[in-house]
Amino acid sequence: MEITSEDNRVLAFAFVSMLVCAFNAILALLVGRRTLKPILMFIFPVSAGAAWFMSKYGIVIDNGMFRNLAETDLKEVRDLLSLKFFWYMLLCGVVPAVVIWKLPIRYRAGLMGFTVSLLVALASGLLMVVVALSNYQGLASLLRNHHELRLLVVPSNVIGAGLSYLNEQSVSSRQPFMQIAVDAHKVAAWRDHALPSLTVLVIGESARADNFGVLGYSRDTTPNLAQEEGVLAFGNVHSCGTETAVSVPCMFSDLGRRGYSASRAQNEEGLLDVLQRAGFRVLWLDNQSGCKGTCARVGYRNLSQSTDPDNCDSECHDGILLRDLPDLLDHLTEHTVLVLHQMGSHGPDYYKRYPEGFEHFKPVCSSNALDECSRESIINGYDNTIRYTDHLLASLIDTLRSRQRQVDSAMIYLSDHGESLGEYNLYLHGAPYMLAPDQQKHVPLIVWFSEGYKQASHLDSACLRLRQGNAYTQDNLFHSMLGLLDISTSAYNPALDLFAGCRGPA
Repeated sequence: MEITSEDNRVLAFAFVSMLVCAFNAILALLVGRRTLKPILMFIFPVSAGAAWFMSKYGIVIDNGMFRNLAETDLKEVRDLLSLKFFWYMLLCGVVPAVVIWKLPIRYRAGLMGFTVSLLVALASGLLMVVVALSNYQGLASLLRNHHELRLLVVPSNVIGAGLSYLNEQSVSSRQPFMQIAVDAHKVAAWRDHALPSLTVLVIGESARADNFGVLGYSRDTTPNLAQEEGVLAFGNVHSCGTETAVSVPCMFSDLGRRGYSASRAQNEEGLLDVLQRAGFRVLWLDNQSGCKGTCARVGYRNLSQSTDPDNCDSECHDGILLRDLPDLLDHLTEHTVLVLHQMGSHGPDYYKRYPEGFEHFKPVCSSNALDECSRESIINGYDNTIRYTDHLLASLIDTLRSRQRQVDSAMIYLSDHGESLGEYNLYLHGAPYMLAPDQQKHVPLIVWFSEGYKQASHLDSACLRLRQGNAYTQDNLFHSMLGLLDISTSAYNPALDLFAGCRGPA
């Protein structure tokens, strides 16, 4: 059967009519002298804010997006605000709320008021059923094939996401904290290490694999890494989630994407706890809004508010993460794991993520309203952030290489998730995983090992080079780190260790 534009208009009218009936029925049951105005005054600003960000960035509101809002910091919020946003909130949120506050309403008291409210709710419900039955085939197909529609309906999407998040936090607060890999320990071979070791794990932000030159991108966004000897770039890697609040805790847990839940991850140890228990010194340096609980029990420093004139202006660039690295290497006496959490390519203000000298691709979008910029200028700004990350990683490798007579060292770079740059009219990240485009899930993985580290870990570089096209996910990180650091524990799964097949016998 051919679907005409007239059929689509009828279907759209039927869907909107059902929503109006549903909201009217709910509000009718909530009518009261002390409830109606506060509820409506709350709904208008919330709906206006949600509608703004949905229209500007193509996002949908679900539990994950609400978690991003709840767990973000002031700096990230500031990057999303603009004068147009405040005018929109004033006209579509604040003014209607004030009008409702001033509006005189006559309330029916007692049994009569309850009866009228009940009749209005029943009539709305009945009309909704009639509309649904009259357009059953089209509506059933629409709702079956487009589950995301419920995430686009304001304000029910915001309210539903908020209640889901609060329930998640409530469940988490009642769960006992669990230890994992309690038998973890270094194998005896560690006693034979002549030098201390430093394993640097760099967590990228919003870096998508599609825009890395070393992974086949047409633009030269990684000129420094392309010239670094021994760099291995894995191009078929996918993230656990599409937002930091999921991907970071998930990649450091042993739950895997399919077994991951925020409430469980909050109440269970992760990779860094296991490494510390096994005898490694663990330190997390942050240039972002925190580690989402993954570093709660190890050494932690947030450098994002530093006043270093060489690395900070309106905000601190990721170079701040390397500022103290030479001193750390010169005084290292124990086996250490260092995690560097980048600001990376965090949007929408891509132009703020790199120093002035790294604006290689021009023109650049200098607004957080990405839908008002040309797609070329958005991509230019984003690609400049990748070039700065390229500079950071190459500088890190050069620093490690310069001290390889003192320290056996390694670098592993893995982004938390990808980013949409206008594909399918989507921007930024955070789309529900099942609906998210590949650009939000396809991430880069880049590794480098000093010669001494390779010998100590019995790594075969030629073998790893042949595996650069293999499919991996962030599920591999937990077990790959255990295997790479030669930690013995029953929690280790060699099938998920991407280095396992390329390590020789001790």
